[in-house]
Amino acid sequence: MDPQSPLYREALKYHREPVPGKLGVVPLKSTRTQWDLSLAYSPGVAAPVLEIDRDPDLAYEYTNKANLVAVVSNGSAILGLGNRGALASKPVMEGKGVLFKRFGDIDVYDLEVNTDDPDVFIQVVKALEPTFGGINLEDIRAPECFYIEEKLIELMDIPVFHDDQHGTAIIAGAGLINALELQNKRAEDVKVVIVGAGAAGIAIARFLLLLGVKKEHIFLLDSKGVIHTGRTDLNPYKAQFALDTDARTLEDAIAGADVFIGVAVANLLTEEMLRSMADRPIIFALANPDPEVPYDVARAVRPDAIVATGRSDYPNQVNNVLGFPYIFRGALDVRARKINDEMKLAAAKALAALAREDVPDSVLRAYNLDYLAFGPEYILPKPLDPRVLLWEAPAVARAAMGTGVARRALDLDHYREELENRLGKVWEVRRFFIQTAHRAPSHRVVFAEGEEVSILRAAHALVHQNIARPIVLGRREVIRERLTELGLEEGIEIVEPEKDPRLESYAHRLFERRSRKGITLEEARRILRLPNYFGAMMVAEGDADAFLTGITYHYPDAVRPILRVIGKAPDVRRVVGVYLVIHDGEVFFFADTTMTIHPTSEDLVDIAVQTAAFARSMGVTPRVALLSFSNFGSVDAEETRRIQEAVRILHERYPDLEVDGEVQADVALSTGRLQKVYPFSRLKHRANVLVFPCLAAANIGYKLLAHLSNADLIGPVLLGTARPAHALQRGDSVDQIITMATVALSQAVFEEKGGGLAA
Repeated sequence: MDPQSPLYREALKYHREPVPGKLGVVPLKSTRTQWDLSLAYSPGVAAPVLEIDRDPDLAYEYTNKANLVAVVSNGSAILGLGNRGALASKPVMEGKGVLFKRFGDIDVYDLEVNTDDPDVFIQVVKALEPTFGGINLEDIRAPECFYIEEKLIELMDIPVFHDDQHGTAIIAGAGLINALELQNKRAEDVKVVIVGAGAAGIAIARFLLLLGVKKEHIFLLDSKGVIHTGRTDLNPYKAQFALDTDARTLEDAIAGADVFIGVAVANLLTEEMLRSMADRPIIFALANPDPEVPYDVARAVRPDAIVATGRSDYPNQVNNVLGFPYIFRGALDVRARKINDEMKLAAAKALAALAREDVPDSVLRAYNLDYLAFGPEYILPKPLDPRVLLWEAPAVARAAMGTGVARRALDLDHYREELENRLGKVWEVRRFFIQTAHRAPSHRVVFAEGEEVSILRAAHALVHQNIARPIVLGRREVIRERLTELGLEEGIEIVEPEKDPRLESYAHRLFERRSRKGITLEEARRILRLPNYFGAMMVAEGDADAFLTGITYHYPDAVRPILRVIGKAPDVRRVVGVYLVIHDGEVFFFADTTMTIHPTSEDLVDIAVQTAAFARSMGVTPRVALLSFSNFGSVDAEETRRIQEAVRILHERYPDLEVDGEVQADVALSTGRLQKVYPFSRLKHRANVLVFPCLAAANIGYKLLAHLSNADLIGPVLLGTARPAHALQRGDSVDQIITMATVALSQAVFEEKGGGLAA
């Protein structure tokens, strides 16, 4: 890196400010009081000491060992910078710790061991075994790295993993699984050339054997050429891949090769060498920052090739961050004694399988992409795909349990839920709706805009995950063509309203319901040809269980058919629009954000009651604040009197509901201020149901929060309709559509139990 470059200067600033370094220590328990300190240290700390002395495995219960990994290096092979020593390796080891925490929620202490003597290094790391749940070796030169890892695995009873070896091998292996399938080749038949016989190259060669590649088909090259049986300069690790061959150079070896894997230096592979490879070749040029052959050159010379690099600006990045955080996550959670070959294979196969799944919009947005699907330019999941944790860690844990290296057995379904919790509260909330919907996978959800790609992808996900039976409305030929283009499986029912035999009977039923509300029979026939109205009628007539529309409509135009055809439930005054706002691990319910422009006192009562019931149905104890610019009568105005009347009614009719107002938003969210300044308030805790005084305030409030904070929003959820139905927002992502479908399906499940989701 050029010391005069802007990147160099910015990197130094990043590592120095506002405090030096990238890692710190944060207490996990309260230390506010003397009692806290007596528990944290003396005399309370004696209790876990005695218990661990009695049973050493209890260290996993009473200390951070279960979630702590050591990232250890001597700095002898730093990120392509060579042997810079232990101290200079510290920024890299801290960076590795950041990745562990960011992707696997694993705590790290970085340890830089100042020795080039492998045996001293081994002795130091072995002595630290009581502290850690696992050891990640990093940036140690070959061949010492092989000896160090082998000895530590032998000596230690916790996982030891050299990521420079196995991380690259596992991710490349996952990509190769998919590339071979796409190129219609079998592992046992292919000829493979690997350039680079250091830690990564030899580990890749070993991993290929696990995938079924034959040893005699693997040509390994170092700086002196092909590793063959006639050479006398080979260490034992290279010698195990020595071939009895006449090939001596890369040009010799590459002729007829099906697979090239480079972990060496830039620009080794010439255009002539590319042309000499077999048909439909696989080219993994993984040298960083410049690959063994530029991506564009490889694709231009061999358009029939699948090409991967180590760079994020080209398709198919082979990135170790897809491996080590999740491999250690699974290993730590079963308290594995080691990371064995079966666990490594499980990780690779999980990644390969995930790449074949539909890609969430959140991932597309993260990479500024419009579309991504399994194929020659997408053989590996993207590093920022949060699903990697949910696929890879359980696969590793399962393999550890299956091979007897786990100290602890896990229920993998429950374990997946625990992992989702690590991703944040929004995943927990979404899982609630998915699990509720899963209780009745035969439920039918109707999508009005069935010709839209995002709707079809969402419908496919509902089928694929066995959540529901989706019905999409639109022109049959158009929908079938788009499903084929997207490569989506069958299982999605298509209904064309204008040609549906139920149209006439639906028209008569709608006329009966709305004849005194301005609808003639002919108008009923006309509007029911529109998917928006036909879909709502399917739900009203019991031919479907839930209805969604809105991604191509303005919100009022999407809501109108729901109100006219499905209507309100008999016992509600108003249909209410609620947003779930998830912020810093808490869930808040904002109401009414979409429906009532100027609510009366009775409207506010209905909004508060329905929203509180919705929160309660999700297992959340509602604490309701009716918001205003005034605190408990501090301003006398028509608006504050309207809210005061609503509060009076709520206190009278619902004495067990924790509700109060009128109150300013900051006070409602501050338990301390409520208790100190307004001790009379029935709100004894921070409010989580926020009822706004008018639609303008609610709409502005949730939109500002969405754009100015890291809050996640789910909604708008319609409460109070006779049957489950929701109006989506224009341009909602596939993820948002799926979430809203599960909300609607959850409402259907709860209705069958004697009350809606908000009852």
